[in-house]
Amino acid sequence: MTRRSCAIYATGFICAHLLIVGIALVVAQVFQTMIHSRLKKEITLTEKSQVFESWKNPPPPVYMEYYFFNVTNPEVFMAGGKASVKQIGPYTYREYRPRENVTFLENGTKVYALNPKTFVFVPEKSVGDPQVDIVRTVNIPFVAIMNELNSYSFFLRTIVSMYINSLGIELFMTRTVHEVLWGFKDPLLTKVHSMKPEVDEYFGLMWKKNGTHEGEFVFHTGEQNYLDYGKIDTWNGLREMSWWSSNQSNMINGTDGAVFHPLINRNELLYIFAADLCRSIHLAYVEDVEVKGIQAYRFAPPNDVLMSPKNNPANAGFCVPAGDCLGTGVLKVSVCREGAPIVVSFPHFYQADPAYINAIDGLNPNKEEHETYLDLQPTAGVPIRACKRAQLNIILKRVQGFPKTKNITETIFPIMFVNETATIDDESAAQMRSLLLIVTLVSNFPVLIVGLGIILLLVFLVLFCRNRQKKTAKDDTAYTPVSDKTDESSETAANQPMKNGSYIAMSPVEAQKC
Repeated sequence: MTRRSCAIYATGFICAHLLIVGIALVVAQVFQTMIHSRLKKEITLTEKSQVFESWKNPPPPVYMEYYFFNVTNPEVFMAGGKASVKQIGPYTYREYRPRENVTFLENGTKVYALNPKTFVFVPEKSVGDPQVDIVRTVNIPFVAIMNELNSYSFFLRTIVSMYINSLGIELFMTRTVHEVLWGFKDPLLTKVHSMKPEVDEYFGLMWKKNGTHEGEFVFHTGEQNYLDYGKIDTWNGLREMSWWSSNQSNMINGTDGAVFHPLINRNELLYIFAADLCRSIHLAYVEDVEVKGIQAYRFAPPNDVLMSPKNNPANAGFCVPAGDCLGTGVLKVSVCREGAPIVVSFPHFYQADPAYINAIDGLNPNKEEHETYLDLQPTAGVPIRACKRAQLNIILKRVQGFPKTKNITETIFPIMFVNETATIDDESAAQMRSLLLIVTLVSNFPVLIVGLGIILLLVFLVLFCRNRQKKTAKDDTAYTPVSDKTDESSETAANQPMKNGSYIAMSPVEAQKC
């Protein structure tokens, strides 16, 4: 056997083994299983974990954009007409949210942490100076007082109303953006504070929320089960809430939105507990997206999250008292926040009942600007882009004993909305791309083996066919000339007399040479 033949058969031998081994590895998914097992062990909230430090000190910058609804016709609304608002903003703040007092519990299976948030104004991302710009909005302390007195006698409400009128306090107030957001000394609350010291005399939508936390959290580290990674075990010592009207609605489900378990699939629902909403919400898969060269799954709250109990009976538990329900797209959270009748929704009443949108002029809900979504890298379960959008509203209605409200139409009135955004930074994105490339190569290694086996198979077939062709050509060259020469010699022998010592197959010249 020639060297060429040995090389051909060696190629075929290697090709066959590569194909057999590669196909066996693909079918058994050995490398994928190995990678998945490694991810489940590595992605945990333990000090040795690579993701722990980024969980403790999130690297991507978080921005809070505040938009306000400036009321342009308060007199018309007070007379029974439709209110008109104009959106102003954004007023942007950089949010810092490090984890503090991190303590591991129960042999590292749980971790305790506080998450204080600090806000710093970012002028280059804002439309103006919040300490200078003016906004006219609902006088929330006034509405809170009316709401508190609603259960008292008509006589008492009338006396209080007369006193408030003497102070010159109206249903709408004009303040700077900074005052409405971060607080000011309210004259009405100051009077109440003098009688009830436990009532704060300052009011602001974010009053006492700069540098404070939303509660004490205990999280599962994922050490025992990777599906529990980042899930909330308790909030302020509670495993469930008590202010909603059903056990399901009172459940504390999911994570705080900062992390999710690895190996996410498109068919699952992701749960987030939102302390500012006093409830858990779920997100469903929407589409595949790409962020800074990283493939991700986009999850967003489906329509049924804030759907009316008439269309989604599961939401009946959020009606307090039971049966006292609002329409689609809004949620009353005053049950967990004492004071004014506060209602939350998506900005501009996105996904809400058209009646709420049509009740106010100046609203324009759309998906691009008002949808809440979360883009997750499914292998690691890491959020690489997030956009949380929520609107704060208040219920305005007639209150007996307060003549100023006698003509107004009951309305869920928009105050402001916030757009909380975070996108993975360039350095972290580069690290993520490198990590995913390694994971992809290792996971697809059996496929590479099969591909190499197929290439060698093609090479083997080409070499084998060429070798067969050359062998056939060589055999033809070896036998054809002898046949021709024999015929020629026969003709010569026929024309010339034979001589002694000559061979039949040889010419006379050849015989003489012998």
